[in-house]
Amino acid sequence: MKSIIILIPEGENNLSSIAGAYEIFSKANQYWKQIGKKEIYTIQLVGVSKEVSLQNGLFSITPHSTISDVTKADLIIIPSMNHNYEKVLKTNKVLADWVAKQYKNGAEIASICTGSFLLASTGLLDGKSCSTHWAAVANFKTMFPKVNVQADYLITDENGIYTNGGAYSFLNLMIYLIEKYFDRQTAIYCSKIFQIEMDRNSQSEFIIFTGQKQHGDDMVLQAQAYIESNLDEKISVENLSDRFAIGRRTFDRRFIKATGNTPLEYSQRVKIESAKKALETTRKTIHEAMYDVGYSDVKAFREVFRKITGISPLEYKSKYNKES
Repeated sequence: MKSIIILIPEGENNLSSIAGAYEIFSKANQYWKQIGKKEIYTIQLVGVSKEVSLQNGLFSITPHSTISDVTKADLIIIPSMNHNYEKVLKTNKVLADWVAKQYKNGAEIASICTGSFLLASTGLLDGKSCSTHWAAVANFKTMFPKVNVQADYLITDENGIYTNGGAYSFLNLMIYLIEKYFDRQTAIYCSKIFQIEMDRNSQSEFIIFTGQKQHGDDMVLQAQAYIESNLDEKISVENLSDRFAIGRRTFDRRFIKATGNTPLEYSQRVKIESAKKALETTRKTIHEAMYDVGYSDVKAFREVFRKITGISPLEYKSKYNKES
């Protein structure tokens, strides 16, 4: 019988990602037996301690076993973590080493949301693609520069390592894994029972762009402030670099290093974020929201909007504006 392990790291974890993963995989096992097939997976909660306290003692989890009791795992699921990443990684060094060892012994690994930080600390993600919560991307890139972060992706799947985006999008990862470990029929059944959308592949429309401003480059901070305060203008990168008496190449290089975006990409993201808020909270038409952020070409605006959010301006307004 094959083994699915849901890890219980020390410190603050997201209880919902632990309980949700356990419940969905248990339901898949139950359905598998109902349709006349053998139960092929044991599903266990495994940690270092025999009891782990969560959310300042409000909840506690008693794992089925500890890592010292596990001889072989086929799939290891790492739940999401709290935001004190350095403390979490220091506390769970033994667990990270165990995960790396299990992967080398043939186990596949899946991280939920910010569980990617624990997974990345093993070194297994170096040179690979990874998703995580969009709000944690800046911290993740700083801590793990060797990892290719794909913030727009809901799920990544590379060499037996799976990651997913933020918060409750882990439900989509569970359906994805059930299709891999059981079959499509079982995945569809679980999606209907738990009412989880099938085949969702992006978290783009949920991203709230706030810009990366923890970099300490004063020139770039001034450039960001100028872009953000002149939304209705079509800003030329050449003119912007001239404002700071710096060559275009040097300006681009410093801007990318500081923010992770080219100046043009940053300007587009700021403008689209402003347009999104207008479409969510006001009665402005698509054209009015577009003009307010410096676009005059509907086709160009629509293309950039879709590139950043994954959906059209009209779809976005219909989805998020109650009055529409």
